[in-house]
Amino acid sequence: QVQLEESGGGLVQAGGSLTLSCVASGSIFTLDHMAWYRQPPGKQRELVAEVTSGGETKYAESVKGRFTISMGKGQRSVSLQMRSLKPEDTAVYYCKTDDPYLLTTTGRGYWGQGTQVTVFS
Repeated sequence: QVQLEESGGGLVQAGGSLTLSCVASGSIFTLDHMAWYRQPPGKQRELVAEVTSGGETKYAESVKGRFTISMGKGQRSVSLQMRSLKPEDTAVYYCKTDDPYLLTTTGRGYWGQGTQVTVFS
Protein backbone atom coordinates (compact mmCIF):
# COMPACT_ATOMS: atom_id res chain seq x y z
CA GLN A 1 0.00 0.00 0.00
CA VAL A 2 1.04 3.53 -0.74
CA GLN A 3 -0.17 6.65 1.01
CA LEU A 4 0.12 10.14 -0.45
CA GLU A 5 -0.26 13.17 1.77
CA GLU A 6 -0.62 16.68 0.40
CA SER A 7 0.06 19.93 2.20
CA GLY A 8 0.40 23.61 1.43
CA GLY A 9 -3.08 24.53 0.30
CA GLY A 10 -4.77 27.69 1.50
CA LEU A 11 -6.27 31.04 0.69
CA VAL A 12 -4.34 33.41 -1.54
CA GLN A 13 -5.04 36.63 -3.38
CA ALA A 14 -5.02 36.65 -7.17
CA GLY A 15 -1.51 37.21 -8.46
CA GLY A 16 0.00 35.51 -5.47
CA SER A 17 1.96 32.30 -5.10
CA LEU A 18 1.57 29.03 -3.29
CA THR A 19 3.57 25.82 -3.15
CA LEU A 20 1.95 22.43 -2.68
CA SER A 21 3.84 19.41 -1.43
CA CYS A 22 3.05 15.72 -1.51
CA VAL A 23 4.93 13.01 0.34
CA ALA A 24 4.59 9.30 -0.31
CA SER A 25 4.87 6.62 2.34
CA GLY A 26 4.21 2.91 2.60
CA SER A 27 5.49 -0.09 0.71
CA ILE A 28 7.61 1.75 -1.80
CA PHE A 29 11.23 2.69 -2.29
CA THR A 30 10.98 5.25 -5.05
CA LEU A 31 8.38 6.42 -7.52
CA ASP A 32 8.96 6.96 -11.22
CA HIS A 33 5.85 9.04 -11.79
CA MET A 34 3.98 11.65 -9.79
CA ALA A 35 1.33 14.13 -10.77
CA TRP A 36 -0.99 16.86 -9.59
CA TYR A 37 -4.65 16.95 -10.52
CA ARG A 38 -7.31 19.44 -9.52
CA GLN A 39 -11.06 19.50 -9.28
CA PRO A 40 -12.71 22.93 -9.43
CA PRO A 41 -16.13 23.32 -7.82
CA GLY A 42 -18.78 21.60 -9.89
CA LYS A 43 -16.30 20.38 -12.48
CA GLN A 44 -14.44 17.21 -13.30
CA ARG A 45 -10.98 16.40 -12.05
CA GLU A 46 -8.25 17.40 -14.49
CA LEU A 47 -4.54 16.88 -14.88
CA VAL A 48 -2.48 19.91 -13.87
CA ALA A 49 1.06 18.60 -14.24
CA GLU A 50 3.05 15.41 -14.09
CA VAL A 51 6.69 14.48 -13.77
CA THR A 52 8.78 11.35 -14.18
CA SER A 53 11.95 10.33 -12.41
CA GLY A 54 13.73 10.99 -15.69
CA GLY A 55 12.77 14.63 -15.45
CA GLU A 56 10.09 14.68 -18.12
CA THR A 57 7.26 17.08 -17.33
CA LYS A 58 3.86 17.78 -18.79
CA TYR A 59 1.53 20.68 -18.02
CA ALA A 60 -2.03 21.63 -18.73
CA GLU A 61 -2.18 24.56 -21.14
CA SER A 62 -3.94 26.68 -18.55
CA VAL A 63 -0.98 26.54 -16.14
CA LYS A 64 2.02 26.55 -18.49
CA GLY A 65 4.48 29.26 -17.55
CA ARG A 66 2.87 29.74 -14.13
CA PHE A 67 3.21 26.35 -12.41
CA THR A 68 6.33 24.25 -11.92
CA ILE A 69 6.28 20.60 -10.87
CA SER A 70 9.35 18.95 -9.43
CA MET A 71 10.08 15.60 -7.90
CA GLY A 72 12.07 15.34 -4.70
CA LYS A 73 15.60 13.88 -4.82
CA GLY A 74 14.48 10.75 -3.01
CA GLN A 75 11.72 10.21 -5.58
CA ARG A 76 9.14 9.96 -2.82
CA SER A 77 7.81 13.48 -2.96
CA VAL A 78 6.61 16.06 -5.43
CA SER A 79 5.96 19.77 -5.22
CA LEU A 80 3.92 22.18 -7.30
CA GLN A 81 5.03 25.81 -7.32
CA MET A 82 2.12 27.98 -8.37
CA ARG A 83 2.65 31.60 -9.37
CA SER A 84 0.42 34.33 -10.78
CA LEU A 85 -2.57 32.54 -9.37
CA LYS A 86 -6.02 33.29 -10.77
CA PRO A 87 -9.47 32.78 -9.29
CA GLU A 88 -10.02 30.03 -11.84
CA ASP A 89 -7.19 28.08 -10.21
CA THR A 90 -9.47 27.58 -7.22
CA ALA A 91 -9.89 23.84 -6.72
CA VAL A 92 -9.08 20.86 -4.59
CA TYR A 93 -5.62 19.74 -5.64
CA TYR A 94 -4.79 16.05 -5.57
CA CYS A 95 -1.48 14.26 -5.71
CA LYS A 96 -1.37 11.04 -7.67
CA THR A 97 1.13 8.41 -8.69
CA ASP A 98 0.85 6.09 -11.68
CA ASP A 99 4.19 4.51 -10.97
CA PRO A 100 4.71 1.70 -13.51
CA TYR A 101 5.82 -0.80 -10.85
CA LEU A 102 2.75 -0.10 -8.73
CA LEU A 103 0.47 -0.32 -11.75
CA THR A 104 1.96 -3.70 -12.61
CA THR A 105 1.92 -5.16 -9.11
CA THR A 106 -1.27 -3.63 -7.70
CA GLY A 107 -3.21 -2.76 -10.84
CA ARG A 108 -3.90 0.78 -9.73
CA GLY A 109 -2.59 4.25 -9.22
CA TYR A 110 -2.80 6.00 -5.86
CA TRP A 111 -4.39 9.30 -4.85
CA GLY A 112 -3.93 11.64 -1.96
CA GLN A 113 -6.85 13.09 -0.02
CA GLY A 114 -6.54 16.52 -1.60
CA THR A 115 -5.79 20.02 -0.40
CA GLN A 116 -7.95 23.08 -1.01
CA VAL A 117 -6.59 26.08 -2.89
CA THR A 118 -8.77 29.16 -2.98
CA VAL A 119 -7.76 32.22 -5.00
CA PHE A 120 -9.74 35.40 -4.38
CA SER A 121 -9.72 38.59 -6.40
